[in-house]
Amino acid sequence: MSTARTIALMGDTMLGRGVAERLRKVGPHRLFAPEVQEAVAAADLAVLNLECCVSDRGEPWRSPGKLFHFRAPPGAVEALTWLGVDCVTLANNHAVDFGFTALTDTVALLARAGIRAVGAGATLEQARAAAVLDARGMRIGVVGVTDHPREFAAGTTRPGVAHADLRVGVPEWLSAGVARLRRDTDAVLVTPHWGPNMITTPLRYVRRAAASLTAAGATVVAGHSAHVFHGAAGPVPFDLGDFLDDYAADPRLRNDRGLLFVVTLDASGLREVTAVPLVLDFGYTRLAEGRDWDWIRDRFTAACVSLGTPVEVAAGRLVVRQPGRRPASTASGASNTSATTPATHAR
Repeated sequence: MSTARTIALMGDTMLGRGVAERLRKVGPHRLFAPEVQEAVAAADLAVLNLECCVSDRGEPWRSPGKLFHFRAPPGAVEALTWLGVDCVTLANNHAVDFGFTALTDTVALLARAGIRAVGAGATLEQARAAAVLDARGMRIGVVGVTDHPREFAAGTTRPGVAHADLRVGVPEWLSAGVARLRRDTDAVLVTPHWGPNMITTPLRYVRRAAASLTAAGATVVAGHSAHVFHGAAGPVPFDLGDFLDDYAADPRLRNDRGLLFVVTLDASGLREVTAVPLVLDFGYTRLAEGRDWDWIRDRFTAACVSLGTPVEVAAGRLVVRQPGRRPASTASGASNTSATTPATHAR
């Protein structure tokens, strides 16, 4: 297979609370700028972390230390279909915020809209099950898993999320499942919800888990949870950051500045990872410009360089190319500018 395929990857996407209020006022097509929707739609597939349940039922999960509960109305699914989402992972610490009934509603509403869900289900088997998506003839396997919270974990006959304590290593069921999936598909995307919030670099156990997952057969390992994007190394964007929310912005970490990641795959595996700079306003995500774009470029470049990865600028995107691979972004004649030193974004 010589033609490349692309997957748009989006991090923590929260459609509840203030986003839900905005959705009720402006409708499901006004949560993302048209240019963001166009960038997602340009990919062959789109996968995101849905960090809320979607339901009008259930009660807030009562647990010590559980401060935030995110639930979106059923109509929020239309925002995902308009955006062009093909698959979501529900393996995170908010999918069961309103109990198992709301989780069951979430899975059903997504399925009704034609959106696959991984990382949660009515049983342990369903929660751990992969989705196999078709990208113009290329079969892409998707696996979702979270390392927190343990109390949300699915049981043999109990709904919940696919939980794995990655701090002590990748469990055999996960590595074996990735290996089987790789034999049956052309590429495997593992999307783990790992690590704490508001940190700027991947923890040591996260790096070990990423190495184990790629060794098992994952083509791409795309993480999330920190609410701020991390650097990428090889086939691992360690944290995709936030994609849509109503969260307060930290003045130093700037969780209101994000990235839309796009991975390019071909028959040989991963070719490159590109990232589109974003600004997250209250319940509205748009393309970054000016100083915002420059800040994101500098931050992402520094994060990647700290992992030993150079970054280039190509056609307004930040590019992490895999060693020895032909540039996908220059195949059409786009020019590249090294971003290991600051470059000025054409605007």
